[in-house]
Amino acid sequence: MRVNQPLRPPYAVGVSSPVWPSFAGTAELVGTSTSGVTVYVDPSLGEPGLRNAQDLLAAADDAVRQNNAIFGIEGGAVDVIVFALGGVTDGTGGADHGGCDFTTGNAIEVDASFGNSTRVVALFEAELSECAMNGSLCGVSTGEALSRWCAVVVGSNALADFATAPQWAQENVPNWVDQTDNTDRNAVSTGCGMAFLSWLLSQGHSLSQIAQTMVGLEATGTLAALYAQLTGDAASNAWARFIAAVEALPNGVTTDDPFNGLAAAAGSLGSASQVPT
Repeated sequence: MRVNQPLRPPYAVGVSSPVWPSFAGTAELVGTSTSGVTVYVDPSLGEPGLRNAQDLLAAADDAVRQNNAIFGIEGGAVDVIVFALGGVTDGTGGADHGGCDFTTGNAIEVDASFGNSTRVVALFEAELSECAMNGSLCGVSTGEALSRWCAVVVGSNALADFATAPQWAQENVPNWVDQTDNTDRNAVSTGCGMAFLSWLLSQGHSLSQIAQTMVGLEATGTLAALYAQLTGDAASNAWARFIAAVEALPNGVTTDDPFNGLAAAAGSLGSASQVPT
């Protein structure tokens, strides 16, 4: 995610690099940002992959700033490698890391996305946000929805093709508000979370408020409990009010942001991470 080698200073190859979750090749060091994001690339990707990695490095400090603001933390140093995750170079290979904190999860893998580095930044933020959750929401549907919303905001909605809320709608909108799914790999429960957070954002609750409340509720917390803490209303009212809002949508649920919460969420954090053009 091969052109003739341009004239440029050499990059360090074969330096002592992190232990990656899956990448087993030789990592080429690209550089380290002021905020402590060290970026590597698989040199076999050639110039397009290197450009992705350089753009990620340039955007890293802004992504970290926004991530820290969302979760109310200082964060920690992380390493990230850009390579053809899943054998593809268009971003659809996704991203991965080993754990949901800055100790076990600080070696991050992101898929290359030739010609569209904003997707790489968004994938990086998805994993960085999970580190910021500090293990509280690891491996559950609520945490997956939150990390995807962080990627939407910080990564300028560059991963719109990853949308799961439409699939939830197509499955007759099962109630994943009053219960939490103990997996982060169910598109239906994640999709419910995406739509629910879109609704909360549209009601004026900031992404920072949502994220920090969810972390406090931990993995056993429900979206209904989140609603109750943010609004002061009873948790038992969450599903009925949410589903009524869904049914009132003029065009139904066709994206992960059916209530247009992105504008408010992005505005509360300042501009999205900028990728050089």
